[in-house]
Amino acid sequence: MEGGDAVRGEYVFAAAGCAGCHSAKDQPPLAGGRALETGFGIFYAPNITPDPETGIGRWSGADLYRALRQGLRPDGRPYYPSLPYLRYTGMSDADLADLWAYLRSLEPVRQANRAHELDWPFGWRPGLNLWRARVFRERRWRPDPARTDAYNRGSYLVEVLGHCDECHTPRGLFGEPDVFRRLAGTAQGPSGEKVPNITPDRETGIGKWSRTDLLDLLESGALPNGDYVGDTMAEVVDRSTSKLTAFDRGAIATWLLEQAPVAHALGDARPPAL
Repeated sequence: MEGGDAVRGEYVFAAAGCAGCHSAKDQPPLAGGRALETGFGIFYAPNITPDPETGIGRWSGADLYRALRQGLRPDGRPYYPSLPYLRYTGMSDADLADLWAYLRSLEPVRQANRAHELDWPFGWRPGLNLWRARVFRERRWRPDPARTDAYNRGSYLVEVLGHCDECHTPRGLFGEPDVFRRLAGTAQGPSGEKVPNITPDRETGIGKWSRTDLLDLLESGALPNGDYVGDTMAEVVDRSTSKLTAFDRGAIATWLLEQAPVAHALGDARPPAL
């Protein structure tokens, strides 16, 4: 984890969407405290500045590796999956090293973390081990040699760094992602929002969108009907996708448009018609 490039790490940080969850309104950036309201209770994102008392100032690179690759705290206990380690487990060694270099370059902010407020039985930590045994597998992302560089880059950005599944894939009874409706939208997204179907289904997804429509959304938040995305997706565009290179936004569009369509209607969360 040594020898990372902090400048490139800032790009990885943006692509991974870290600022959105770890920065609360009217609070210092990345000092945590943002409430993530879910069907299981309220999670509060922690302080990830290098403050030694309240942040990650005493962490080593190995601690960051375990957190993102294995979903484990420095003391060995598991994190709740509000940290999207189901996706980050696929991060490359280079991206982890660069991200670590960037996080260490930040100014420390002393701000205590808040305890999660979870409904029973989700606050029962031994149950988290059962969930991990059922759902989590540590794995690396690997490119598909039969696909183009753009397709593979898009796969890495959507499935790993951007962790798009976390919001756009519905979940089962125990919070596990529904593998049969990947990216097909959910009525129970972050903070209770409906999140639209982003598979290429022509009736309930983005199947009638052009590549340019997708690129415009990722760069500026503009929708094909002239409106703009709001709420959580507006933050994703502002803090993450708008900061990506044109090649990376194109790679995301390439990958999304080549996925299998999944019909899954969600009422007013349906992507806008053309």
